[in-house]
Amino acid sequence: MHRRTLLAAALAPLAAHGHEPSARQAGLQPAGESLFKVWGFEVYVARLWVAPGFRAADFAAAPLALELAYRRAFSGADIARRSLTEMRRQENFDDTQAARWESQLTALLPDVRAGESLSGLHRPGEGAEFLRGDGRSLGVLRDARFSKLFFGIWLSPRTSEPALRRALLGPFAEAG
Repeated sequence: MHRRTLLAAALAPLAAHGHEPSARQAGLQPAGESLFKVWGFEVYVARLWVAPGFRAADFAAAPLALELAYRRAFSGADIARRSLTEMRRQENFDDTQAARWESQLTALLPDVRAGESLSGLHRPGEGAEFLRGDGRSLGVLRDARFSKLFFGIWLSPRTSEPALRRALLGPFAEAG
């Protein structure tokens, strides 16, 4: 529980760079960040924090935190639906599993407005926790496979956005 508390504190509003020292105290270090655009429209700024010993080739083996600071409004249901589409780029899974994960993710994710952020904490072998920009937990999806595929949206070599992946991995991109 102590580790969870420290990591949750590290994720509390990471959009403000003044909170970066908290992430370091929790044992996470900044890796990289990038503005994600689609057809010229700014969608979000993504920021990645990783644990010591992180290797890009085995990104799912270590704790990490990913923050998305939204530049546009989206419904939680739309975020969940798009996430499942991107997760399928990593690995094929059946429609029953997709429906279960989409339902669980939709229940966890709130609608967001421009200027709001959501963070995800990957817990290797356990699942993913989602947090509001103020650090309050939205809930946990206890499924290691889900968590690996979800964070693979940004970190897997099979991502639909390889430039975003390279920017997020920063100095770790070449190492893995």
